[in-house]
Amino acid sequence: MSSPVSVPFDVPGVPMHGFRGEEPIAALTHPRGLTVAISRQAGARGTTIARKVADILAWQVFDHDTLDYLVQNDAAREQLLADVPADARRWADAQLAHLQNDRNLNADADSLQLIRLVLTVAARGNAVIVGRAAGFMLPAETTIHIRVIAPSESRIAYMAQELRLTRPEAAEEVRARDERRALFLDRTLALDPSDPTGYDAVVNSERLGVEGAAQFIGWAVRTKQMFTELADEPTMPSFTDLDELAGA
Repeated sequence: MSSPVSVPFDVPGVPMHGFRGEEPIAALTHPRGLTVAISRQAGARGTTIARKVADILAWQVFDHDTLDYLVQNDAAREQLLADVPADARRWADAQLAHLQNDRNLNADADSLQLIRLVLTVAARGNAVIVGRAAGFMLPAETTIHIRVIAPSESRIAYMAQELRLTRPEAAEEVRARDERRALFLDRTLALDPSDPTGYDAVVNSERLGVEGAAQFIGWAVRTKQMFTELADEPTMPSFTDLDELAGA
């Protein structure tokens, strides 16, 4: 994938020859690379598919356990952030300000910390993020947002086997997880995860299987990369105004 396009700007008073002073830092207008955001129904094997996608692409996967660990472990989080370029961190802060000001993001302090972490991970690109409403918070131009679904009976059977539950217990676990995830999205962004128009693609894991679903998503990534590389500068998303919001 080609490197991100910087926003052109003029600096008055800079001499055309000799020492020109410090070079101005251009605002990062979009994440440095693509992100795959996986939304999933409980028991549809979305996390397993996400890990397979990460293997195919040689990207890093950030699932529920990884993100929670990074939020709770200061040393691990600082180590991750040290690997994120300063302009990417600034973009993440600016995108968070955009969500709060223009998208009416509603989140408590703990959720904001998690959301900022998700945005920072996405800002450096080449990441597969599972859940956390990531696909709804990131720019569509640099995000492949996938919804993984499966029939109810299949999801209940998988949950029963995975957690060693009875069928009624597994059915309740599936229901509770789906409800909890839908509530989080409704509370933070007033969106419905069952609306298919919020995704690039909806993948049925029972029909395609884990390998087939992962390969399909990998194909979507390669297609997105091709069109992103061919995009002219004026068509790229512009978030230059977000830096002003972040600094407000």
